[in-house]
Amino acid sequence: MLNFTYKNQTEILFGKGQVAAISQRIPTSARILMLYGGGSIKSNGVYQQVQQALSQHQVWEFGGVEPNPSYETLMQAVALGREQHIDFILAVGGGSAIDGAKFIAAALHFSGDPWDILIAKAKFTQVIPIGAVLTLPATGSESNGNSVVTKKATAQKRSFSSTLVQPQFAVLDPEFTYSLPKRQISNGIVDAFVHVMEQYLTYPVHAEIQDRFAESILQTLLDVGPKALKQPENYQHRANLMWAASMALNGLIGAGVPQDWSTHMIGHELTALYGLDHAQTLAIVLPALMFVQRHQKHAKLVQLGRRVFAIHDQNEDVVIDQTIKAVQDFFETVGVKTRLSDYQLDGQVVQNVVNNLERNGMTALGERNDIDLKKAAAILRLAL
Repeated sequence: MLNFTYKNQTEILFGKGQVAAISQRIPTSARILMLYGGGSIKSNGVYQQVQQALSQHQVWEFGGVEPNPSYETLMQAVALGREQHIDFILAVGGGSAIDGAKFIAAALHFSGDPWDILIAKAKFTQVIPIGAVLTLPATGSESNGNSVVTKKATAQKRSFSSTLVQPQFAVLDPEFTYSLPKRQISNGIVDAFVHVMEQYLTYPVHAEIQDRFAESILQTLLDVGPKALKQPENYQHRANLMWAASMALNGLIGAGVPQDWSTHMIGHELTALYGLDHAQTLAIVLPALMFVQRHQKHAKLVQLGRRVFAIHDQNEDVVIDQTIKAVQDFFETVGVKTRLSDYQLDGQVVQNVVNNLERNGMTALGERNDIDLKKAAAILRLAL
C-alpha cells in the first residue's frame, strides 16, 4: 500500500428532511449565493424546502448553471458575488452546480484571470465556504474538492482540485431524486461506477481494504442501479444509490492506491467537442480502454472479473474478455450506449479528440503514464 494522508471535512446530512438542518450550519449574518441549474428544483419542491430553511438568512439566487458548467456562465455568478459581497455559497443540484460553486468560491477573490485556476493550476488562498444540497447521485462532488469546468469559447474542459473548496456540509435526501428523468439516473449510475474503476482498475499494491471497499461499491451499483431506475420512488434503492455515488469519490477508496483517470480525460474532450453527457463519454471510453490496456491491468482485471462478476474460468484471458463485456453490458442495461456510432459520431472524432488532448497537454495518461496519443487514438477507434 502506498503512503497516504486522508481527511474528509464534509459533514454528511443524510436522509429525509435533513435540509432543515442547514439553517444551523450557516451563520445568520452570511450573505448567501444560492446556486442551481435549470430550475427543476422549483417544480419538485426542493427549492421551497431550501427557502424555508433559509428564511432567516440573506439569499441571492443564481440559476441556469448548465450540465458540464461553463466558465462563461460561472463568471456571471462571480460578478454577482463580487457585487453583493457574497460570503457563503449554497449549491443546490447535482455535480455541475457543486463544481460551479467550487470554482466561484476560488475565483471570487482571485486577483488574476480565474481561468488560470483551471488551465495553469494557479494557486489561490482566499476562498468562501460552500454547502451543498444534492439532488442527483453521480459525481461525489458533494464530499470532495474536485471541480470540472468547460470553456465554451475554446472547447476546453478542465479541472482543478483543492481541499479549500470542499463543501463544509452536504444534504443527501434520497427523496430529492424521485422526480429525476431516467437519463440522469442512468448517467449517475455510470458516473459512480467509473469513478470506482479509475481508482481500482490499475495494479495491485496490497491495499486489501481499499480493494474490497471498491468492490462492494461496484456490487452495490450493479444491484441497486437497475432497481433504482425501475422503482424511482423506492426510498431504499435511491438511498443506497445516493450513498454509493458519494462513497465512490470521497477519497477513501483512492487512499494509498495508484489511480488512472484516463477514461475521464479522454471523455472530457468528447464532451468539450461534441456536447455528449459526461457519463456517455465514460461508457464509450472505458470498455475500449480496458481492452487496449488489458496487459497493463491484467491482475486487477482478473480480480474484478472473479470477485465482482463471479467469472471463474481457469483461462485468465477468457476472464478478462468476459469482464470487459460484462462492464459494457451493464452500461447498456442501465440505458447508456457504449459506442461512438451510437451518438452519430464517425471516424473523424478520433483525430479531433487526439488533437485536443495534445493541445491540453494530455499526452501521458493513466496510472503508469503510458497512454500516449497513439494509444488514445487506438482506444477511440475501438470505441467506434
